[in-house]
Amino acid sequence: MIEKPLISIVTVCYNAAAYIEGTIQSVVRQENRNLIEYIIIDGLSNDDTMAIVGTYNNEIDLVISEKDNGIYDAMNKGIRRATGDYILFLNAGDYLYGYDLVGCLEKQTVDIFYGDTILVNNDGKILGSRSEVTTRKLPKALNHKSLKKGLVVSHQSFIPRRSIVPEYIEDNLSADIDWVIKCCSLASSIVCLDRPISYFLVGGISDQKILKSLTDRFKVMSTHYGLVQTAFLHIYFVIRYLLKKIRVAI
Repeated sequence: MIEKPLISIVTVCYNAAAYIEGTIQSVVRQENRNLIEYIIIDGLSNDDTMAIVGTYNNEIDLVISEKDNGIYDAMNKGIRRATGDYILFLNAGDYLYGYDLVGCLEKQTVDIFYGDTILVNNDGKILGSRSEVTTRKLPKALNHKSLKKGLVVSHQSFIPRRSIVPEYIEDNLSADIDWVIKCCSLASSIVCLDRPISYFLVGGISDQKILKSLTDRFKVMSTHYGLVQTAFLHIYFVIRYLLKKIRVAI
């Protein structure tokens, strides 16, 4: 175990044999690796995930493999076991951008660092930055009100000080939005890194889950922004989703 890690990187995975090795390598090859605590939380995979993880035992500080109650339960386990000044969730299929993450975290008084995310498809093709190819534009100045129109920063590129992070709410598809809002509300200083922080494997929620996603997001945002404002914002979300479907159909 590292004596005083600057950052804890947590990878949550389940049956991720096809993706986990690339994620691990993007962490263990980092410069100043001695300042990174690396934790893997596995949901008791029944494929080759843990066999692959086992080949990197000397590079991983903590591995937990046990049944969980979903991704946010697993991420909460990571929060409880992390000891770094900062925490970053880099789940299976995600990769760090470059090898100098630690060198970017020089301002120790900063509560949150964030940056853009590069989107990659299943074939490994780079689609562009999240700001370029989606409606979610990365704000130059981020605060808790920035999330009114959705998750404008990916959790893979969001690095809060561990002392301010809450646990994720569970059984809610918008728990990541809730978590980022809460972190921003507790932060006194937030800095945008002028560079991407991660690559994200594009998957997205299925059409079968779009109703639950909107319902869950409505619950979260009503809590933070009020019922009336959230109702108007969700009319915007629905219109944006329908326009996206029309463009794809064309």
